[in-house]
Amino acid sequence: FTGAIAERRRRRTIERVSNHYIICGYGRVGRRIAAEFREEGVEFVVLDFSDEALEAAREANVLFVDGSGTEDEDLREAGLERATGLVASSDSDSDNLYITLSARAARPDLLIVARASDEDAAKKLRLAGADRVVQPYSTAGKEMAKLVLRPQVAAFLDIVSTSGGPELLFEEIEVKETCPQAGKTIRELRIRAETGAMVVALRKRDGTFDATPTPDAALEVGDVMIAAG
Repeated sequence: FTGAIAERRRRRTIERVSNHYIICGYGRVGRRIAAEFREEGVEFVVLDFSDEALEAAREANVLFVDGSGTEDEDLREAGLERATGLVASSDSDSDNLYITLSARAARPDLLIVARASDEDAAKKLRLAGADRVVQPYSTAGKEMAKLVLRPQVAAFLDIVSTSGGPELLFEEIEVKETCPQAGKTIRELRIRAETGAMVVALRKRDGTFDATPTPDAALEVGDVMIAAG
């Protein structure tokens, strides 16, 4: 009886959540993603069907749906229509492909990040509609090489990551139509003087990056400002 009440309460909470992220696959990678989301104060719902994953979700006291991201009904139960983004972090490339296809078909505007075991799977996931694809083994190899070849660069990047501490963090801010500062230059906004933060890059509306913006660079509607502070 107590379990039934808890189940009903969990479902009602999921029905009310919005602007959240869905984590499809609560294995080692999914749990690490959930930990990062929690540290950032981001709402999320886990979607998995394995007994081990569901027990881990219960112990961590996270919202979860007992199901598969390959099923449209389970995605809807996880609040797909209200979600901001989805992470396909299953151990199976084929499952991640189906998850990406299903989510993209239902939500063309959704941010989708998917996990791939190799470059061939990564290509298929991009074709299926994934915005970004991560290859954990490839990423781990690159990170280990950086630690050997450029240890101080690696140490700096670790500091500015979410797990590296509060000394220096990166943030991104989109310039929307309602922003009264749109059209002004970095110099005119006096961002460094007013906040202590430094604009390190601008992502323009066409997707290109200005990696070394000058003080005379203007922040236009649709641009994304990347700052460190």
